[in-house]
Amino acid sequence: MSERVIQRFVNPDYSTWIDMCENFIEDDDEIKNTVGEIIERVRLGGDEELMKLCLELDSYNVYDSFLGLSPEDIIEAETKVSPEVLKAIETAAKNIEKFHRAQMPQTIEVETMEGIHCIQKPVPIRRIGIYIPGGTAPLFSTVLMLAIPAKIAGCSEIVLCTPAGKYGRVSPEIIYAAKFCGVDRFYKVGGAQAIAAMAYGTETIPRVDKIFGPGNKYVMTAKQMVSNYTAIDMPAGPSEVMVIADDKANPRFVAADLLSQAEHGRDSRIVLVCKSVEFSDKVIRELNSQEKLLPRRDITSESMSKSFIVVFDSDLDMIEFANMYAPEHLIIQTENPAWIANSITSAGSVFLGEYSPESAGDYASGTNHTLPTNGWAHCYSGVNIDSFMRKMTIQELSRSGLKKIGKTIVTMAEAEGLQAHANAVKVRLSKKDNLI
Repeated sequence: MSERVIQRFVNPDYSTWIDMCENFIEDDDEIKNTVGEIIERVRLGGDEELMKLCLELDSYNVYDSFLGLSPEDIIEAETKVSPEVLKAIETAAKNIEKFHRAQMPQTIEVETMEGIHCIQKPVPIRRIGIYIPGGTAPLFSTVLMLAIPAKIAGCSEIVLCTPAGKYGRVSPEIIYAAKFCGVDRFYKVGGAQAIAAMAYGTETIPRVDKIFGPGNKYVMTAKQMVSNYTAIDMPAGPSEVMVIADDKANPRFVAADLLSQAEHGRDSRIVLVCKSVEFSDKVIRELNSQEKLLPRRDITSESMSKSFIVVFDSDLDMIEFANMYAPEHLIIQTENPAWIANSITSAGSVFLGEYSPESAGDYASGTNHTLPTNGWAHCYSGVNIDSFMRKMTIQELSRSGLKKIGKTIVTMAEAEGLQAHANAVKVRLSKKDNLI
């Protein structure tokens, strides 16, 4: 493998930052058209079209074992998962549960005026759908990240879809994680057709109220297309990481963090923000050395070819650039990482210090790894307990409470030209009350 060449910017002018941070996904009309056709086939044809699509797109004949899991599938999966992975799932699940249970919102009750009682009550979403990619990296960790908080929130039903291979095989780790987390329905169907099935429902797969989970371009396009009909967790694009490092950081650690994200996919985006050209050279040498040992180096190589390094003399410029970029993952390896973190306002998840790799958050520290990408961290949070709940308000007014606020309501309603709104107050309060 030849020595890597990475685009590098040294103290770039502020006017160029916007273009550097523009991590958009170009519209692909061919993908949109394909996904649109798939969605319509499932919406109109239900199970029959879903089965045909599984055979056409995944070479999986669901006529033989239909869509769900058999008891034999579950037993077989349990025997195929190694004891080490079983233990790892248990440990990660405990941490994820502990962190997300602490996020449970409380009911808020306020008497805004005497006789006016207002309540905000958290209510779980009834039925949620989880999409878990298969392929070269079956993400059983995402089962934990989504099913565990859904259970904590009190969602009454969890539906999971994941693609099966040619012979209907699903990663045993995904099956075991689903059973471990209490997934209610498990279907061996993937791609845009799975998203359509969860969004509209078929004879077998129930319609869900909100869809969660990552996927390829077809899956993510499908989620966007059905979002007018059912809720989705967030808009999403390729995975990304930014590392902020000073000259005292360990270049070996920095390179390892960059590569760990690069192996997610060929379109992953990697950015290093550092204090000197000399340090960036050290990181590049480490990248070349470590990448040679990776089994997915064909993927990391393509991902790294689209990545870049920015060198800033000023800490404040580093911070401002990071906030403009709004990375999915932000790793801060500096002498005082907390000082920089206190000024970060736009990032999906932040990792402080040289012993906090991004992979800790991906698997087992307890935080959620389903995060906003493509600059959406400016306005979206990562998945958390609130993602599986909604807030419902309740209010109760006594007659005296309505008298106190009635004139205000009537005045505002009539000023907006909404007389029926005003009358809803007037009919409750007679003229003898001297309100009107």
